[in-house]
Amino acid sequence: MSSVWDDLDLLLESPSSLTVNSTARGTIKEKPGFNAGEDAAALRKAIEGIGTTEKTLIDILTQRSNAQRQLICKAYQDATGRTLCDALEGDTHGHFEDILVALITPHPKFDCQEFIQAIKGAGTNESILIELFASRSNHQIKAMCDAYLAETGRALIHDLKSEVSGDFEKTLLILAEGKRDESTNVDVAKAKEDAKILYEAGEKNWGTEESKFIDILCHRSVPQLRQTLVEYKSLSGKTLQESIEREMSGRLEEILVAIVKCVKSVPAYLAERLYKSMKGASTTESTLTRIIVSRSEVDLQDIKAEYKKLFGTSLYSDIEVRSIK
Repeated sequence: MSSVWDDLDLLLESPSSLTVNSTARGTIKEKPGFNAGEDAAALRKAIEGIGTTEKTLIDILTQRSNAQRQLICKAYQDATGRTLCDALEGDTHGHFEDILVALITPHPKFDCQEFIQAIKGAGTNESILIELFASRSNHQIKAMCDAYLAETGRALIHDLKSEVSGDFEKTLLILAEGKRDESTNVDVAKAKEDAKILYEAGEKNWGTEESKFIDILCHRSVPQLRQTLVEYKSLSGKTLQESIEREMSGRLEEILVAIVKCVKSVPAYLAERLYKSMKGASTTESTLTRIIVSRSEVDLQDIKAEYKKLFGTSLYSDIEVRSIK
């Protein structure tokens, strides 16, 4: 098996050595007895020796938390006068390099760089934009926007406007504001009212009022929307996802369906994204890297469980099979 996928496998299987946040469902935890200087010295030896010792890079960088990796980066630069990122980019290549650089990148900056990659060049990768803004929390979106401003000197929303248009643009811009209601309270009467509004804006009438769907799906809290999904099914006899797929098309349909899927379960949505990235003749390594690295301290355990439930096989084994092909 190639080392690029060995790296991902360790992220998937890394033991929970120390629970820092009991609510986190990631596979990576902080390493007890961590010493940034010792790790930096080991990485330096692995990189500067005759031939890069890939195993050392993998063992250290996949078994430390992101916060610990930032301390390693500082210790490495203090000791060598060179950033660890520059060292890795100079001594590793291809997808293996991409994964290692992703691992040492602070989470908000990593999301920011994925956003930049999505809008880079002649065409826009809308599927990455949909994944980023549908699956991230308000806090994560705001952190990404702050990182983008620091990186480029421009507001993310300003640059986003130049890449998309129409109702798809309107939906993305609302999500990019990071102002979704975060209340945990559920108002059943309000859920019934919203379900009725959605039904009348779509299934019940000729033509679709897309703005009603955008407003409700982009502003209501996740617990409130979950109740709205229940009320909508009771009222219409169809799921809201089925109605969106029936009434809409194109990128607007894709992002609204993604929001509904994330309301139900972000891990299940990302498990499906991982499965699709490995389906077909070639594997989309960038999607694997983005999801597995970015969720390794958040909910990767749940993503693995949902993957097994949805597709009847383990994420680990599917990555292993794809890497052999």
